[in-house]
Amino acid sequence: MIRQSFRLLVTFASLSFVAGTACAETLTVEQRSIADEKAVFATVESTSVVPARSRIGGTVAELHVREGDAVTQGQAIAVVGDQKLALQMKSLDAQIQALQAQTDQAQTDFDRISGLVDRGTLARTRLDEARTALNVAENNLRAKTAERGVIQQQQTEGQVLAPQDGRVLKRLVAVGSVVLPGDPLVTVAQQNFKLRLRLPEEHARLLKAGDRIRLDGDEFGERTAKWGVVDLIYPQIEEGRVIADATVEGLGEYFVGDRLRVWISGGTRPAFIVPSSYVKTRFGIDYVRLNKGKATIEVPVQRGREMPTPALPDGLEILSGLRAGDRLERP
Repeated sequence: MIRQSFRLLVTFASLSFVAGTACAETLTVEQRSIADEKAVFATVESTSVVPARSRIGGTVAELHVREGDAVTQGQAIAVVGDQKLALQMKSLDAQIQALQAQTDQAQTDFDRISGLVDRGTLARTRLDEARTALNVAENNLRAKTAERGVIQQQQTEGQVLAPQDGRVLKRLVAVGSVVLPGDPLVTVAQQNFKLRLRLPEEHARLLKAGDRIRLDGDEFGERTAKWGVVDLIYPQIEEGRVIADATVEGLGEYFVGDRLRVWISGGTRPAFIVPSSYVKTRFGIDYVRLNKGKATIEVPVQRGREMPTPALPDGLEILSGLRAGDRLERP
C-alpha cells in the first residue's frame, strides 16, 4: 500500500514537472548584429538665440520679464521711454491747435466772401484768394498732424517685443538703463531645443544623418531610455571634433547648456541580447533556465551591460554562457 502511494506521488510529480515545462514561456537565443555604442557628451542648446532689441533710444522705464520666463512672439517685454518725445508731442499739439484755429478762420472767411461774390458785392478774385488761403491752412494742419503721428509711432516703438516664442535666457539691462536704437535688452532662446554632440573624428566617420542615439534614463530621472535621431552633421571640424545636432523629444524642461551623456553607434558587432527578466541573480551569480527538452537546467552566464532597444526596452547583453539556438525559460 505504501509502495503504491509512493509510485502515484512520483508519477504525479513527474506529470506536473512536464506540464510546467511545456507551459513555460520560452525564448530562442539568436545572435544578432548590434550597434557598438560609444558614450559621448552632448549639450542642450536652442536652435536659435535671438536678442530683443530696442527700436528707439531712451531710458528703460519698464522691464516685464526675468531669466527663465516663457514669452510668445510679439509680447511686450520692456518699455523704453524718451522724454524728448513727450515734449515734442506737446509742442505739436499746440501747433495743431493753432493751425486748426487758422483753418477755421480761413473757412469762415471763404464762406463770407463766397456769399458776397454771389451777390456781386466783391470781385471773384477775392474768392480765389480766400480759397487758396483755406487750402494752405488745411495742408499745414494735415502736415502737422502727420508729424504728430510720426512722434506717436516712435513712442509706440518704445515697446520692446519678443522676436519669437521661447524662454528668456538673460537680461542685459535694468530699469533706468540708457539704451540706443538697436541695443539688445534680453536674449530669447527658441523653445525647440536640440542636442549638440561633439564627436572625435574617428567616431564621426561612422555617424550619418538619420542614425539613432540613446540617452540613459538616469540622465533625466526616468527608468526608461530616450531615443533621438541625428538630423544634421556640420561639415567643419573644430579642434579635432565633429559637431552634430540630434532631435530628442521632451527636451523642453532642460536647462540650456545642460551636459548629457549620449550613446552613439560606433559600428556593429555580434552579440546575444535577452530580456533581463530571463536572468536570475543568486548569491552574486547570474543564471538562466535552459530548456533541454524534457528537463530544465540552470546555467551560469556572464552579464554584460544593458542594451535597450525600441523593440526590447529591457534588453541585456550576455557575454558568455549561451549559444545560438538555446531555448530559455522565464524564471
